[in-house]
Amino acid sequence: MDLKAVRTFVAVADAGQFQEAAAVLAVTQQAVSKRIAALERDLGVRLFARTARGAEPTLDGRAFLPHARALLLAEERAAASVRPGRRALRVDVIGPRVAPAVLLRGFHEAHPGVELEVVTLFDADTAVAAVQAGRVDATFRAVGMPGRPLPESLASVRVLDEPLHLLTGPEHTLADADSVTPAELAGHRIWMPSLVEGVEWAAYYASLAAEFGLTIDAAGPNFGSAAMLDRIAGSPELATFMGEHPRHAGRDLRLIPLTGPTPVYPHSLIWDRANAHPALAALRAHLTGGSGPPHAVGTWVPDWAVT
Repeated sequence: MDLKAVRTFVAVADAGQFQEAAAVLAVTQQAVSKRIAALERDLGVRLFARTARGAEPTLDGRAFLPHARALLLAEERAAASVRPGRRALRVDVIGPRVAPAVLLRGFHEAHPGVELEVVTLFDADTAVAAVQAGRVDATFRAVGMPGRPLPESLASVRVLDEPLHLLTGPEHTLADADSVTPAELAGHRIWMPSLVEGVEWAAYYASLAAEFGLTIDAAGPNFGSAAMLDRIAGSPELATFMGEHPRHAGRDLRLIPLTGPTPVYPHSLIWDRANAHPALAALRAHLTGGSGPPHAVGTWVPDWAVT
């Protein structure tokens, strides 16, 4: 059904005259007459009866009018759902309890009027494909993984260098240390069953292990972070790496800073260069303040990480 003709029908019904409807629609009276005639042919009924006062809807016209209004309202809602600034900004944060989610919560608190839709996609390939396809507006990822350059249509900016900590149980030999250097972890068993080959955090920890001669054990099965933390809490030999937003509440665990240097995980925001959503620009400005994160002296990132 031609929505232009439907809109013309509603305008004539509201105005009561073809001439006045033409003025409202900024078209000629002849164009209004042609649209109404075409709509009547499509529907197989007469929609208006000519009167001395102008035009009145017939019984069929009155029956059709509420549905015509509903069609125009549906058209407006459909257009609004994809109009920049009218739909929610959709952002992937990897997981609800990791640093990117904390960053996005900060943006929401600073911009409560911006409607957000938060999603959690597993790996960078899936997330980048979603940004390219327009299924999400942005994603937080470590950018520059070997063999995985960003498509030219996408842009990125590094927004957070998250310091890593060592997490141990109270019986671990390093549990009472004020800080630990990466080199001091050589020979200790770092257990990370969530590492999966091909994902960006696996590439990060592989680079970290190679740089400092570490042993990172990814043996599973992976029953989730709660089960991993329970096991580490009761082990004198297992440890793991944790970001600066710990998720070990309620367990007797030790969170020990890594120094000399401090390994940091490089979180970048990725978006499509052609995406005109105004909230996306606001998010970038909030996260960077006009620049990326301070790349502090005494930190370490893989040489492939994009600055």
